Amino acid sequence: MRNIFYIDRTSKKEEKEAVYGQFFLKILYGNHWYERLISFFVLPFYSRCSLISKLYGYIQKTSLSKKKIIPFIRKFGMDTSEFLESPLSFASFNDFFTRRLKPGVRPLANGNDVAVLPADARYLVYPNIAASEGFLVKGKKFSLEKLLEDYSLAKKYREGSMVLARLCPTDYHRFHFICNCVPGVPKLINGPLYSVNPMALIRNIEIFSENKRVITELRTKNFGDVLYIDVGATHVGSIHQTFIPEEHYAKGDEKGYFSFGGSSLILLFEPGKIEFDQDLLDASNRRLEMRALMGQSLGRSLLPF
Repeated sequence: MRNIFYIDRTSKKEEKEAVYGQFFLKILYGNHWYERLISFFVLPFYSRCSLISKLYGYIQKTSLSKKKIIPFIRKFGMDTSEFLESPLSFASFNDFFTRRLKPGVRPLANGNDVAVLPADARYLVYPNIAASEGFLVKGKKFSLEKLLEDYSLAKKYREGSMVLARLCPTDYHRFHFICNCVPGVPKLINGPLYSVNPMALIRNIEIFSENKRVITELRTKNFGDVLYIDVGATHVGSIHQTFIPEEHYAKGDEKGYFSFGGSSLILLFEPGKIEFDQDLLDASNRRLEMRALMGQSLGRSLLPF
C-alpha cells in the first residue's frame, strides 16, 4: 500500500497519514494480482450489502465496543482536551466517534464574506470544475450528472467551484454550515459504501457519485446557491441530519454527523461566487490534500456587498 501524504494547515508541513484499517484497505484496493482478485470477488458484495454495514454499526454501538476507545486514542495521538466529555464517559465506540467538542475549540473565521470549512478533514479545492485536469489523478474526474442525478443542477455547477473534504475515522465527525444560510430539504440518493481513502479513489474516482449520499441546497446571500453533499463510505450506513429545513442557520451551526466509518463532504458553488484561500489552492495544485479544521477560512465571497 502506497503511503498517503497531506499538508497540515497549522504547521505547514507535509505529513504521512496514519491509516485506520490499513491491512483491510490494502487487501481490497491494493494492486498486487491476488489483491485485485480478492477485490474483484469481494468488494462489490461487501460495499453493496447494507446488512454488513448495519451489523458492523450495531457492534460499534454496544457497550463491549467501548474497550477500543482508549487504545484508539493512544494509537492515533488524539487530543482529548478538546472533547466535551471525558473519554471514559462514552457508552460505546460510536458515542466516542460522534463526540462533540468543547465550545470555542473551533473558532470561526470572521466576516460574513468569509466561508468556513465545514469539518475537520483533508481538503482539495477546485476553482473551476470544468477546467480541472483531474481531482486526485490527472485525467480522472467524476460525472456531476451522475453525482447529482439531476441534469439541470449539473449544468448549473459545471463551471463552478468545488470542495472535496475527506474525513478519516480519527476526525471529529460532526459537520457544520459554512456561512449564514437557509437549507432546503435534504435529498437522499442510496448507493453502496466504498472506501473514500485515496487508494480507493485513485482506482475509481466515480466512488463519490456511486456511494450513498445526501444533497442539500443552501440558499445564501453572500455565496449564491451552494450544494452541500454528505457522502457515506465504508461502514457509514447512517448520515444524520440535525437541522430543520427552511430555517435560518448561522455560520458554524451544526448540520449533521456521520456514524462510524470514513466519509466525505462535497461543496459545489456557482461560477464566480467564491475565491478559495491561497494555501488551499497551492496544496490542491500539487494534488496534495490539506488537513484543516472546522471553522477555519475556506475562502471569500466574490459577490458585491
